[in-house]
Amino acid sequence: MTPGRPPPRRPAPDPAPTADQATEDAMSNATTVSPAHSASTASTLITNIAALVTNDPSLGDGSPLGLIQDAALVIEGDRVVWTGDQSKAPATDNRVDAGGRAVLPGFVDSHSHLVFAGDRTQEFNARMSGRPYSAGGIRTTVAATRAATDAELEANLTRYLAEALRQGTTTFETKSGYGLTVEDEARALRIAAAHTDEVTYLGAHIVSPDYTDDPAAYVSLVTGEMLDACAPYARWIDVFCEKGAFDGDQARAILTAGKAKGLHPRVHANQLSYGPGVQLAVELDAASADHCTHLTAEDVDALANSRTVATLLPGAEFSTRAEWPDARRLLDAGVTVALSTDCNPGSSFTSSVPFCIALAVRDMRMTPDEAVWSATAGGAAALRREDIGRLTPGARADLLLLDAPSHVHLAYRPGVPLVSGVWRRGTRVL
Repeated sequence: MTPGRPPPRRPAPDPAPTADQATEDAMSNATTVSPAHSASTASTLITNIAALVTNDPSLGDGSPLGLIQDAALVIEGDRVVWTGDQSKAPATDNRVDAGGRAVLPGFVDSHSHLVFAGDRTQEFNARMSGRPYSAGGIRTTVAATRAATDAELEANLTRYLAEALRQGTTTFETKSGYGLTVEDEARALRIAAAHTDEVTYLGAHIVSPDYTDDPAAYVSLVTGEMLDACAPYARWIDVFCEKGAFDGDQARAILTAGKAKGLHPRVHANQLSYGPGVQLAVELDAASADHCTHLTAEDVDALANSRTVATLLPGAEFSTRAEWPDARRLLDAGVTVALSTDCNPGSSFTSSVPFCIALAVRDMRMTPDEAVWSATAGGAAALRREDIGRLTPGARADLLLLDAPSHVHLAYRPGVPLVSGVWRRGTRVL
């Protein structure tokens, strides 16, 4: 098996959601000719593409990326309708010259925590300076988030979404987890649901400070009244299964209750220590087990023989100077791997998927091809989506234009703002 591709034995992903996911204002600056008919049905040819990443191995060079050189792509409405050699491109209403640049699927950021208030600069500075720091970590963010207004939380969310969009992210998942009361968790999800279909209920982020002396009562709240209030806004349920957060039995109860309400599981698994998180994720057919830093051979084998994606979050290791996950080990075993930012104010305050790609190549032993696949098609697999993360006929027209001739430049030129154009649902937004 070629590393980076899902094992063929796995079941097909769940159907894609249909709710509107676009939120940021569109800024169309494409060079076009006059359309022959309405914009909703007009076709656009993007030509003079040096290298087109399709993520379809039946195309182009036959690799998992399905690279087509000297390529073109046609968009009609919100879908890709044609890809291939630019010399064979059909006639269209509009035309965009890529100028010898590379085109990739939009990045799919399948793990973030964007509904929050406050700042933990002092905590980060102390950690990087080797000084002890005794503030409350996640609890600091919980206090700031509870004190913030809905308008303040939404303003923060949209700010980070716009920031991510400028760096090529066209689909994102985000979680609650910084309210930890019925009211605050529900409002976080309500705010998030106005901006994405991929909303995750994470009442089980940590035990609420209000229940420090009675964790069992908090689990009852998370699986009862809080779940009832949050389920209408969410697609997913997540739990931080870790020492100091929720043990295996607690995590199973929380995820099972969520499944009974129609939410599908995700798991923060095996980040800080060996534990039951990965095995639980596979047992419950979780879409993803996220972090996956401390894995036994049995954990790796379980992931390889399931459709649970291992989502790796190198921004967290960078920001905490923690041990890097062994992506090479996972890929060589045939595990499907996703890359995501884990954007949050405490342990990974980056919205940049290109930065995470560079870290994965440099410090997690991924090849540039594998890292790009994992940040696009891998992220889509972690969300059980088939309509995103690829550029083939029928896929959603979410794509980015790099100011470089190859996707390899994302790792080759780290820190350089290479994304020079973004289309989402067929509309140019950057």
